[in-house]
Amino acid sequence: MGQRLEPAPYEAETRGIVVRVKPYFLPDQSDPTERQWVWAYDVQIANRGTVTVQLMARHWVITDALGRVEEVEGDGVVGEQPTLRPGEQFAYTSGCPLSTPSGVMEGDYHMVTELGDRLRVRIPAFSLDLPDAPRVVN
Repeated sequence: MGQRLEPAPYEAETRGIVVRVKPYFLPDQSDPTERQWVWAYDVQIANRGTVTVQLMARHWVITDALGRVEEVEGDGVVGEQPTLRPGEQFAYTSGCPLSTPSGVMEGDYHMVTELGDRLRVRIPAFSLDLPDAPRVVN
């Protein structure tokens, strides 16, 4: 029996702030007969820069398989507005339901530096695909 390979995390860097995302499907929370597919995603934010930053807000763009777009904005992540000194990281897990069996998420974090500068940190686009679905590249 072959070994299942875990997908590599998606990664983006903005001015020394690295965001890594690893999505995964949650079959036990999904119900395809009700057109409900649910994913979780692990996020790791690492400050490889030289100044302290605080994550103030998030902005997500979620696109389902039919091209429908939903934007989600809010303060912090998972109820927190973490501060990251150089060399520190913060990790959390969240989730996303879709009414189609696949989609794409991307966005940005709104951060402020210890000097008061505002910074938009890119969250890389990542696919929400069923584990056994064939990958299609356009």
